[in-house]
Amino acid sequence: MVICVNKCIFCAIAKGEAAAEVLYRDDSVMAFRDRYPQAPDHLLIIPLRHVSSASEMDDPELWGKIMSLAVRLGHDLGLERQGYRLIINNGVQACQTIPHLHVHLMSGRQFGWPPG
Repeated sequence: MVICVNKCIFCAIAKGEAAAEVLYRDDSVMAFRDRYPQAPDHLLIIPLRHVSSASEMDDPELWGKIMSLAVRLGHDLGLERQGYRLIINNGVQACQTIPHLHVHLMSGRQFGWPPG
């Protein structure tokens, strides 16, 4: 079930109103390729229902599904051989640019540390 907020691009993608290269979808989560990738492999994992940020997530089962899907995609796509990074930006100072909870799964290049 998709419960969404007007003008949220991720809600539009979840509803099929905006294009995305979808890699996985079930009744509560989906994964798709980032439209503006910052790494050779850059996927986004989102809940279908609108949750504004990590701070707003109140469903441990849904959190588990999101993170399990991220790890499974890393495995299924062979990204764990070189390694991958999971990123959750929460709020403006953390550079969350779309107010819909999403996990970035990134791989295919060397990442710096500390991030940011």
